[in-house]
Amino acid sequence: MADIKQRDVTRAEHGKNGIQNTIMTEIIEQEIETKMAEAPENWDMIIKPQRRLLDLHLGDLWRYRDLVMLFVRRDVVSVYKQTILGPLWYLIQPLLTTITFTVIFGSIAKLPTDSLPQFLFYMSGTVIWTYFAECLTKTSNTFVNNANLFGKVYFPRLAVPVSILISNLITFAIQFGLFLVFMGYFALRGFAFQPNLWTLLTPVLVLMMAGLGLGFGIVISSLTTKYRDLRFLVQFGIQLIMYATPVIYPLSSIPERFQVLIKLNPMTPIVEAFRYAYLGAGSFNLMQLLYSFGFMVIIVMVGVVIFNRVEATFMDTV
Repeated sequence: MADIKQRDVTRAEHGKNGIQNTIMTEIIEQEIETKMAEAPENWDMIIKPQRRLLDLHLGDLWRYRDLVMLFVRRDVVSVYKQTILGPLWYLIQPLLTTITFTVIFGSIAKLPTDSLPQFLFYMSGTVIWTYFAECLTKTSNTFVNNANLFGKVYFPRLAVPVSILISNLITFAIQFGLFLVFMGYFALRGFAFQPNLWTLLTPVLVLMMAGLGLGFGIVISSLTTKYRDLRFLVQFGIQLIMYATPVIYPLSSIPERFQVLIKLNPMTPIVEAFRYAYLGAGSFNLMQLLYSFGFMVIIVMVGVVIFNRVEATFMDTV
């Protein structure tokens, strides 16, 4: 009987202690929440669950700007690391592509070039298209290629695709400089260019290309966490879309009944506006350019919504 009473007393004490621990835990949690609400400035960072679909984490991106630049350096250095020619590939790639287009589509297929030198016509399209294609292709692999990093430490996930845009911007600047050099070469040979004030829109055109690449890229990246075969679709899908963009042909060479379909491509007004601004050829329509800009804004918003939804659970499916 004494043992039974002792066990009852012990159980009562354990129960009492358990209730006290629970009460203390609740009190501590309430105190922490109260302090966080009263003096949030005492915290360097507060990580909260994702609640708003359109939350861009721009503040976090700025706070992690050093990490973004580290990603940029990784992307730029690692691409041509342990190569013989190194950064010269930034110049060799557009040159070889332009030469190929000039021979196949200019000399053999004899496609029109709006009375522009064939080499310069194809180089202008190549420089523009390469930036968009690289942004889309690389951002579409954001989750898959960085799954190990995402699973170890917190940082704003948009830092990775943003760093891709910046690193590709460096490549674009180099190739754009090469394009200007060839413009000067053809000008010395007597070809009369007609650049105009629309060249001031160049930063806007670059922003639109970056936005389109980012928007489409993060949509595909979010879907590839579950459907890996989309990666293979992107590889040849980019090439197919290029033929629906006036990169290797001018828009004026397309029959009018088909021009409507080509103009639905948001990259079409960008390519045409770039050629018109620097070479004085091509069709430029401000309303079409505004359509591309609006399309870019919508696809970025849709991409961010899907990206934020997938961000919270992608480690379970990737």
